[in-house]
Amino acid sequence: MPWIESLFTQTYIDPIQIFLRLLLSLILGGCIGWERESRRQPAGLRTHILICLGATLLMITSIYIPQTFKNFQNGDPGRIAAQVVSGIGFLGAGAIFRLGVNVKGLTTAATIWVVAAVGLSVGAGVYAGALLGTMFILFVLTTLNKVEKKYFPASHYKVLQLNFGSNKIETESLFIILEKYEIKVVSTNMQHSKDKKKTRIKLIVSLPQKTELKRLYKELNGIDNITQIRLG
Repeated sequence: MPWIESLFTQTYIDPIQIFLRLLLSLILGGCIGWERESRRQPAGLRTHILICLGATLLMITSIYIPQTFKNFQNGDPGRIAAQVVSGIGFLGAGAIFRLGVNVKGLTTAATIWVVAAVGLSVGAGVYAGALLGTMFILFVLTTLNKVEKKYFPASHYKVLQLNFGSNKIETESLFIILEKYEIKVVSTNMQHSKDKKKTRIKLIVSLPQKTELKRLYKELNGIDNITQIRLG
């Protein structure tokens, strides 16, 4: 229908265009936010919708000013968009947090940044880019997430602390056991007591999800002089 086609091809900003673009922005931002909400991420449905709507509204305003006010005919609609691209990083940083030696929220921070790009695309009337961009984003977050888990099993960084009853420790036996369970040592710290009757080894390790902790503890307990094992 010609009138529907004109709605999506019109470049002049009027109330109907504002409503159409904000509505589409709400839907696309909601699709991405729904996926994040379903995974219990810190930035979920409402956050992504608001970011997308805000970026769209700023882009609409950028276009509206030079086309409406004669004194701003030479205005650059891309200036506000550039500020959104750089400024949204501060909001994304708020979704990243450190949990022990692990970093969480990087993917959510990336979706915050990319959903702002979707909003800017809608605000500029680049509907095909916004729609295809949303489809690809959802593909990355859902389908590729399953592929990543299958072929690249996630590892978690843990602190493995071993206490020994003397300064005579079998480090070779320790590292043989860790290698057996495909546990990679990131850093090592060893401390001896003043009388050298006790030794503490603190390791930051990359622990595969498939690790059978009961079997690991059992084998570590078999090392001579070990008095305590802590994994946290």
